[in-house]
Amino acid sequence: MNPVAELGLLYGQLSLLAVGGVQSVVPEMQRQVVEVHRWMGAGQFAALFALAQAAPGPNMLISTLVGTRVAGLPGALTASLGMIGPSSLLTFGTASAWHRFRDRPWRRRVQAGLVPVTVGLVLAAASLLALSTTQGVGTGLITLCAASLIVATRLHPLLLLGMGAGLGVLLIR
Repeated sequence: MNPVAELGLLYGQLSLLAVGGVQSVVPEMQRQVVEVHRWMGAGQFAALFALAQAAPGPNMLISTLVGTRVAGLPGALTASLGMIGPSSLLTFGTASAWHRFRDRPWRRRVQAGLVPVTVGLVLAAASLLALSTTQGVGTGLITLCAASLIVATRLHPLLLLGMGAGLGVLLIR
């Protein structure tokens, strides 16, 4: 199968699994892109993820960047549409039914059950990326400090990114 078709199939499947957004499927995306298809290394994937997070726009940009890296413009378009299309169709198809049952007790229980699943999937993505980008004790400490500051304070993430970049320059020479 050619890479563009493989990208479409992969991102179409990931789209339907992305409960809570693209962040929740980053571990599986990384596994597929790095380990299964061997389109790039873990470091390259982490760099693309960082670029996607730093860029303005939707979180699904990681899909576009991976598609570009694998198969150029056709790969970017296919990965982007694959990530957006199936979940959008599912959402449009179920939205009216979901609204119709808004007062049902089972609906509130389903929503309450999806919250911890989503949080767990996002934490799995964060830990996978932290492990794949940590290059030693110094960068591990930067990651730990940044995560702690995000949780404990209201510091702007861009400030933390700048501080981390500065520390990285000092530590990794």
